[in-house]
Amino acid sequence: MSHLITLQANGAQIGEDLWQLVTLPASQQEVRKQAGKIVLFKLTGEQTVTPEQMANTVIPSSGKIILPLTVFIARHAQLQARIANQEIGVCLDTHESLADLSQAQADLNALPIIAVYVERFADGRIFTLGNLLRTRYGYKNELRAVGDVLRDQLFFLKRSGFTSFAMRTDRSATEAIASLSDFSQPYQGAVDEARPAFRRYNR
Repeated sequence: MSHLITLQANGAQIGEDLWQLVTLPASQQEVRKQAGKIVLFKLTGEQTVTPEQMANTVIPSSGKIILPLTVFIARHAQLQARIANQEIGVCLDTHESLADLSQAQADLNALPIIAVYVERFADGRIFTLGNLLRTRYGYKNELRAVGDVLRDQLFFLKRSGFTSFAMRTDRSATEAIASLSDFSQPYQGAVDEARPAFRRYNR
């Protein structure tokens, strides 16, 4: 059963995923630890992908694929024809820089899909990245949340500009759709409605 929820003009739907998410091969580097815990919230600019991982990433020769940002940047020159054919998307981790993506691909709207991978649901940077892509960078195509995506986040991800959600496979996408209607009218302005409540209603 599909776990992909996509926003449509007539509401949210569960549908087939036409995109293949390419992942990096495992790294042999030792995971850094702090106070006995794995450091999950990486800082922007931190080098977390090795050259060996980028070189050894297998890119399918056909079909629609979403590449890790580091691989997309490293192999950008050889991907030009496929980018032109709307076959290539990009996936960013929450600690990665949108400026790096924009520098490699000046016209972000040449990419039919951008995904943001959230490693842990508590990482709120995914909301910031969605907002920036829609506002500062003017991205207009499909924006997808992937990774540790849970029901309670969908309403707020939608407000941040996301239009599709790859739910965790151990959760029900059917139940998650209902969360998009958890609130009838938001108070704050956001990507989906720029005006706050006090601007939308006359007292």
